[in-house]
Amino acid sequence: MSHRTRVGVLRGGPSNEYEVSLRSGAAVLDALQKYHENRYEAKDIFIDRAGNWYMGGIPIVPETAIHSVDVVFNALHGAYGEDGKIQSLLEHHCKPFTGSGSLGSSIGMNKILSKKIMNDHGLKTPHFHEFTSDRVSKDADTIVKEMFQSFLMPAIVKPASSGSSVGVSFVKYYDELAVALREAAKHGSTVMIEEYIPGIEATCAVVEGFRGQDLYALPPIEIRPANTFFDYDAKYLGKSEEVVPATFTNKCKLAIEDLSKKIHNALGLRHFSRSDFIIHARRGIYVLETNTLPGLTEGSLLPKALRAVGSDTHEFVGHVIELAIKNR
Repeated sequence: MSHRTRVGVLRGGPSNEYEVSLRSGAAVLDALQKYHENRYEAKDIFIDRAGNWYMGGIPIVPETAIHSVDVVFNALHGAYGEDGKIQSLLEHHCKPFTGSGSLGSSIGMNKILSKKIMNDHGLKTPHFHEFTSDRVSKDADTIVKEMFQSFLMPAIVKPASSGSSVGVSFVKYYDELAVALREAAKHGSTVMIEEYIPGIEATCAVVEGFRGQDLYALPPIEIRPANTFFDYDAKYLGKSEEVVPATFTNKCKLAIEDLSKKIHNALGLRHFSRSDFIIHARRGIYVLETNTLPGLTEGSLLPKALRAVGSDTHEFVGHVIELAIKNR
């Protein structure tokens, strides 16, 4: 048999999105083993919550694991896997990997920095204030008084650098704000209070070099959460209705697709990304945030959008690996 490309699938990790990453990685391994076994040799690289690395269940130092494969499929989510740290390590060892590079990853993970860049590019995002988690832990009540004078409720309170809606709260009244601030502060060094914009939620993924296009937009998905916003339970416990293709007008769909491409380029992202939006009836489309490593579980949004255009996860996996190899 001719040499197969060794693909190391990184999954797990020390973040709050550990369980989601395990499932995303399992989906990638399944795709490689069932549909690409003649071309790729899948290697399961598991990182536990403490940051210890394993290959095939055997403890291994990161450098050895990295040099044991030809290319890495990054299925990590959240801190370490999505914020530029693992990307920096892979770049240091000149190992090709899927997803955005270290700079794009760190920008995409930082909601405040990415919002500022979007605003610089003329992309509408909700108004916000930021506070250090250290100040929140020491002086949350004073922050609440400041917000009472300058910020209207309701609002969304979230960590500035996290995913999967971990630590995110919908706050209706000022007396709920301190609790929400302290909760968000547990999940990052900076907390953001963001204007709540009522409307229809949507998400749209883009993939580079797919179906003959430099940057291909998958169909926007309309999200109808059972709760006020698309929280962790809605995303991963089936507590939402996700309509794909969305019921938006064609003009609205095209606008969302165009915005998703613009965001991907503005943030300097690579290979693929997925951006979230809120559509207000009068104020138009607002960008909420961008995910540089969207989930690949059976219930994740990106696979649903792929299926809507006659594709699937295993085609996507093979395509992205080839992008990584070409970008080396």
